[in-house]
Amino acid sequence: MARPGFRLAVFATLLALLVVLLGAYTRLTHAGLGCPDWPGCYGFISVPKSEAQLAHAELHFPEHPVEAAKGWAEMVHRYFAGSLAVVIALLALQAVRRHARDGQPYRLPVLLLGVVLAQAAFGMWTVTLQLWPQVVTAHLLGGFTTVSLLFLLSLRLSRAFAPLPKLPLSLRRIAALALLVVVGQIALGGWVSANYAAVACIDLPTCHGEWWPAADFSNGFHLTQHVGPNYLGGQLDSDARTAIHISHRLGALAVTLVLLLLSWKLHRNRLDGLARLVLLALAVQVSLGLANVLLHLPLAVAVAHNAGGALLLLTMVFLNYRIRVADQIHISQGWRLTPMAGAGVAPHPRNALWRRF
Repeated sequence: MARPGFRLAVFATLLALLVVLLGAYTRLTHAGLGCPDWPGCYGFISVPKSEAQLAHAELHFPEHPVEAAKGWAEMVHRYFAGSLAVVIALLALQAVRRHARDGQPYRLPVLLLGVVLAQAAFGMWTVTLQLWPQVVTAHLLGGFTTVSLLFLLSLRLSRAFAPLPKLPLSLRRIAALALLVVVGQIALGGWVSANYAAVACIDLPTCHGEWWPAADFSNGFHLTQHVGPNYLGGQLDSDARTAIHISHRLGALAVTLVLLLLSWKLHRNRLDGLARLVLLALAVQVSLGLANVLLHLPLAVAVAHNAGGALLLLTMVFLNYRIRVADQIHISQGWRLTPMAGAGVAPHPRNALWRRF
């Protein structure tokens, strides 16, 4: 039976995933500055539409004429992000109140509350610093972090999975490496998006018809770009964007090789269901990435690519969680940590597991 708060955590996870996709849609439609102020839009709680509101917007923001479609894309994203913050606050409050009574995990919900507050700050800086790539990338990573932690909380509250057998150290290390390379690839994807480098190469497997075209890596990954310019549309030249795009392709190759190795190791340990899950998530994401290049970044495919990245990350979180749970169980031999075991009663592994967490 799931712990209290499980359904709310699942709802929050789905809501966070929606917020990430709305953020991707906002970036891809160049609506990141659809509202040039924060948290409102031209000083209002929604996009200006009356003559008086439009006149106010033109007077106070003369360099940013109102574009209703872009403004609504930005505001809808903010509405859902605000709702997510409220839900996470409820999870944190519930966890703190129940922790003393039934051992409800509370550090993770409190951490989530801190993450979502930091996300609000990054959302503000994204606008006030006019899409500064460093902040845009950090904001995207914060969104993926929020989804991942909510998913982890849902797993911890579910009590739905039987323990795995004891697994070799090599598999645990490869699973951890896979998680790290996926996170690194998502960071590279965020840098691609923040610098508008997704179409820097429009052919496959070469780029500009060459296996190694002219690329300016020093400027492409110049992390001390000046704050001040409007970065909508990007400020880098072609060679710098090419360097970013090539790096993302190389990252995709590294992810593919590591996840194929992980799938093989899972198969060798008779965990074929998990192996197929990893392969499926990888195949979907690679296919969407290839389609982005070959079809020249259609909006639907580009948003789906963001969703695929999130699902691939959640797959890695799920796999590492299952492996960590198996480690916890086998380390606590004799299940002495079981709170439900009475005198003369043999403890159950699952009870030991949830006491450990």
